[in-house]
Amino acid sequence: MHYSAYYPVDVVNGPGTRCTLFVSGCDHRCHGCHNAKTWAFNSGQEYTQELETKILKDLADTRIVRQGLSLSGGDPLHPANAPTVLGLIKKIKNQMPEKDIWCWTGYKLEELSYQQQQLLPYLDVLIDGRYEYKNATLEMSWRGSSNQNLHRLNATALQPTVETA
Repeated sequence: MHYSAYYPVDVVNGPGTRCTLFVSGCDHRCHGCHNAKTWAFNSGQEYTQELETKILKDLADTRIVRQGLSLSGGDPLHPANAPTVLGLIKKIKNQMPEKDIWCWTGYKLEELSYQQQQLLPYLDVLIDGRYEYKNATLEMSWRGSSNQNLHRLNATALQPTVETA
């Protein structure tokens, strides 16, 4: 997996102060996408064990209280990215269960493959759906277009709560 950017201190991509990882690779190619530079799967830098260690260290650093990790892209749930993302979020939840994990994906929750569904128990919030330029909005928190849903996943990720407005 490649990533286009990592921000150890971010106050834009989710609530509170967070770490944010923008993975590379997206097949959705939404018109008007804010992160079109992340579409190519080999864009940016290769994700390494060193970066993963840095993310874990940053999340655990008590000098800056970080609420959690945000995953964006590209698409963190693309089948090419899902295994690496799963490894990272499992470690976070095992080491720091109090940290929340937010994830943006162009896939709809009901479209997720078995492989992609394996990430759900480790995600606290999933924002799903392609960005639709014609439905762009500033009225919905954390979403760029009105067709996107914010799912607050429970511990088992079987009964999500959906925020559509």
